[in-house]
Amino acid sequence: MESHVDVNHNDEEVDVENVGEFDGSGEDNCWSSVSERNMSIKQPLLRKRTNTTSQIAVIGANVCPIESLDYEIIENELFKQDWRSRKKIQIVQYVFFKWVLALLIGLGTGLVGFFSNIAVENIAGFKLLLTNDLMLKDKYLKAFLAFAGCNIGLATIAGALCAFVAPAAAGSGIPEVKAYLNGVDAPSILAPSTLFVKIFGSVLGVSAGFVVGKEGPMVHTGACIANLLGQGGSQKYGLTWTWLRYFKNDRDRRDLITCGAAAGVAAAFRAPVGGVLFALEEAASWWRSALLWRTFFTTAVVAIVLRSFIQYCWTGKCGLFGEGGLIMYDVSAAEITTYGAYDILAVIFLGVIGGVLGSFYNYCVDKVLRTYSIINEKGPSFRVLLVVIISILTTCCAFFLPWAAKCTPCPSGLKVSCPTVGESGNYKSFQCPPGYYNDLASLFLNTNDDAIRNLFSARVTQEFQISSLVIFFATVYGLGIITYGIAVPAGLFIPVILAGSVYGRLVGRLFESASALDTGLFSLLGAASFLGGTMRMTVSLCVILLELTNDLLLLPLVMISLLISKTVADCFNKGVYDQIVKLKGLPFMEAHPQAYMKHLVAGDAVSGPLVRFSGVEKVETIVHALKSTRHNGFPVIDEPPFSDAPELCGLVLRSHLLVLLKAKYFSNERVLSGTDILKRFSPFEFAKPGTGKGLKLEDITLTEEEMDMYIDLHPITNASPYTVVESMSLAKAQVLFRQLGLRHMCVVPKSQGRPPIVGILTRHDFMDEHILGLYPQIKRHK
Repeated sequence: MESHVDVNHNDEEVDVENVGEFDGSGEDNCWSSVSERNMSIKQPLLRKRTNTTSQIAVIGANVCPIESLDYEIIENELFKQDWRSRKKIQIVQYVFFKWVLALLIGLGTGLVGFFSNIAVENIAGFKLLLTNDLMLKDKYLKAFLAFAGCNIGLATIAGALCAFVAPAAAGSGIPEVKAYLNGVDAPSILAPSTLFVKIFGSVLGVSAGFVVGKEGPMVHTGACIANLLGQGGSQKYGLTWTWLRYFKNDRDRRDLITCGAAAGVAAAFRAPVGGVLFALEEAASWWRSALLWRTFFTTAVVAIVLRSFIQYCWTGKCGLFGEGGLIMYDVSAAEITTYGAYDILAVIFLGVIGGVLGSFYNYCVDKVLRTYSIINEKGPSFRVLLVVIISILTTCCAFFLPWAAKCTPCPSGLKVSCPTVGESGNYKSFQCPPGYYNDLASLFLNTNDDAIRNLFSARVTQEFQISSLVIFFATVYGLGIITYGIAVPAGLFIPVILAGSVYGRLVGRLFESASALDTGLFSLLGAASFLGGTMRMTVSLCVILLELTNDLLLLPLVMISLLISKTVADCFNKGVYDQIVKLKGLPFMEAHPQAYMKHLVAGDAVSGPLVRFSGVEKVETIVHALKSTRHNGFPVIDEPPFSDAPELCGLVLRSHLLVLLKAKYFSNERVLSGTDILKRFSPFEFAKPGTGKGLKLEDITLTEEEMDMYIDLHPITNASPYTVVESMSLAKAQVLFRQLGLRHMCVVPKSQGRPPIVGILTRHDFMDEHILGLYPQIKRHK
């Protein structure tokens, strides 16, 4: 890779699979110190700098080149002949395997979801029981050392896995999955190593007591499982399945990864319908009815798997595993029958608070991520050190803040023991005498799932003191902000639900005399409002919360809370995942074009010299073009004697050219090859390989005699590329580009007598960085 991005070739994206042609480093070409090797690029994520190119992005902690995915169906002679020759049994087999893969994705994600829950419950449970036992024996120093030792040890292992093995596994992974489904690919975001670290790093990070959740990483995990199956395994790790060769294209993999993302949500919350709606509302950029059925089937499989294993664990054979956070709140205990005007006003008030707090939360996360990127730049050791520092801070808050709370007498008539001994529960003794409990310790010295369950509890109204709730809210709100961005797999769902449930309970106490709603219900509505204020989702969050609570009576209240919080928060900034996508520099194409695009035409966005080939081209010319550019698609022009006048024959892909060069399918004369190529090559030879396994130009050796020979490009040229006239508005072209999932869009002239193609538009050409770089004056008209 050259030390700068060549602005003269902006009409094409960087090809990760072929990036090694320039410096021999292949798929590992991610620069952790771009300031040395990429001085002309202003990096994304860094303070006081902006990303001026859409050809790099921050993946994990490294700045990497990115490429676009190609969802277009290639219609060349080779592929059309393959479809014509397929028998009915092969087509049925293709459809059948899609459903088989959906089943396998559901099984795999369900098993991982159950494993994550049972691992967290047992690891964190052992740590908390050890601490509690020592506290009961008045061995406070030993209790702190045991608590801190377990937390820091688990955090260090999780941080080391992320920093040294798979940096792309850090964070929730939802922004990366969302960008992939929008058509953006980057190194390692769905690799087997990322899957491994995502699973175990998430378990260790949550068990270490961080204010993070495993629900966000489950979405990324489901997508990784789908990608591993969809690309036929991994050659690198010796796991390949030849029968999966049918899905060697971005279009089918996109559908599978959408199923995986939905399965992740279903496994995290045991919310199959919520998972489907999450994929539809937040993750996927393209949707169709056939995908809806397969996604629903996948999440149904997840729900069945989880239910089966949970019933097994209810027999007591899974150690400390309880409900595992899969059903947090049984709202039937609140006995809601009706609600009046005061209740609606209280819910509206909650929605406004959630919108304000959610937008401020997103603002703070933005600033923290920019700051952490400077630390992450310094290397893996500094990333692990940052993890340890945040772990020490979290441990100190969880252990020492409960000392500020007053001991509360145990309420009478409880069905559970108070104080709690030998198990996780609502009533932690901590330093209190017999018959008393520490409400703040009951929140801090519990898993996040159990803390939420305690806050959602409708059994005891005065269980938590107002001062304890204020301290816990301020701590969780702050720790949630500074924890997201460190080198551990970290989800945002649980920190947001936890903080929202606390201020919801506070509002419930405030409206206690005027409202008929239970404080536990207010806690749930507070969580809904904070989720709407941070993530800006409505339908999917509403259904997920209803599936968690098992009561449709909540539907109107949850809807009002979500709608108001989202509306209020939208006045200040974007949703947290949209902000992170932008911060990372991922060239995400929005559903609606920018207003200034209406004043530009498609021809205005074309830049750089156009590299094109003749229908029958010289080998030397092709090799030179592949060496000197990073283009992934080249227009093919037919000229006399193959046509009466110059005309656009179609578009040929770099990967297809490399296959012909590797096979040395040359001729001595500049003539058409006929149908021989259809017999010599199999369509699967031109299929897209898995991540990092692409053929590279450096793998091909050619003699001087072969360089003077010719290749007929007609059989591998996509004869029907999507084209737009140069006078089409750029806004209209952007909508067409996104809705069709294109990688290349040919721009043709409006008048005759000119070359048959003006240029090629790619994702990069629709990005603000590119357009505002060409026309800086239009900034004033945005």
